[in-house]
Amino acid sequence: MSASLVCHIAGLTVLGPGFASPEAGERLLRGEEAHVMADYAPPVPASLSPNERRRAGMTVKLAVAAAEQALAAAGQAADLPSVFGTSNGDGAIVNAMLQTVAGPNPMLSPTQFHNSVHNAAAAYWSIGNACRANSTSIGAYDDTFASTLLRAALQVEAEHTPVLCCAYDAPLPFPLSAVRATLIPMATAAVLTPAATLASRARLKISFVPEPGTASSLPDGHTLAPLVAANPAGRALPLFAAIARRQAVTLCLPCQDDAHLLIEVTPT
Repeated sequence: MSASLVCHIAGLTVLGPGFASPEAGERLLRGEEAHVMADYAPPVPASLSPNERRRAGMTVKLAVAAAEQALAAAGQAADLPSVFGTSNGDGAIVNAMLQTVAGPNPMLSPTQFHNSVHNAAAAYWSIGNACRANSTSIGAYDDTFASTLLRAALQVEAEHTPVLCCAYDAPLPFPLSAVRATLIPMATAAVLTPAATLASRARLKISFVPEPGTASSLPDGHTLAPLVAANPAGRALPLFAAIARRQAVTLCLPCQDDAHLLIEVTPT
């Protein structure tokens, strides 16, 4: 086992079907209310201009709205370094581009192209908030949340600075959905800090273990359990639920080619 990373976490945010508000999300994470699936559209990101909102796809809106909520709950300004993680990128736009290229007039829209790149959400976030801090964009298939969390924790340790951590994905259209099923739109976000703040919810001790581990699950009967597999960002739910329930617990998150993160959670 490698050396451990220690940080504090605040601003827990989950966006997706059934998460009607931050307060409702807290109750769902604690298991005090049953989750009910519903039609969902992400909140309108306040930091994006009307023109940027029109150009942005669902994945960007999910990521930016989740990041806004996490920063507000953590009491942090928008000038933090950030790590954005998405397994699929903007599948709707990639699918439209592929259809265009395969069609009789293969002329790609510049707007579609700049929205198709993997760091589109980070770019919209930086522009909308005039944020000049560094940002990293990650894609790691089903382990995207764990990889995003690890990268953010490493930056907190190395630079002794708070870091915004956001993982998000939206369903893919057919035919991409036939080979990569993502059932619901979801975004999860939080702020990691080197020391406790008034908004801190828990202390995390994170160790990267280069061997397979069995993924931690939600408690038996928890109605959010199906969402863990419904979207790669759902891998955050066992951790977020433990923090919301103020549990001292050790969790396992699979991460990167037969390795895992061992996360010791201590409520603060």
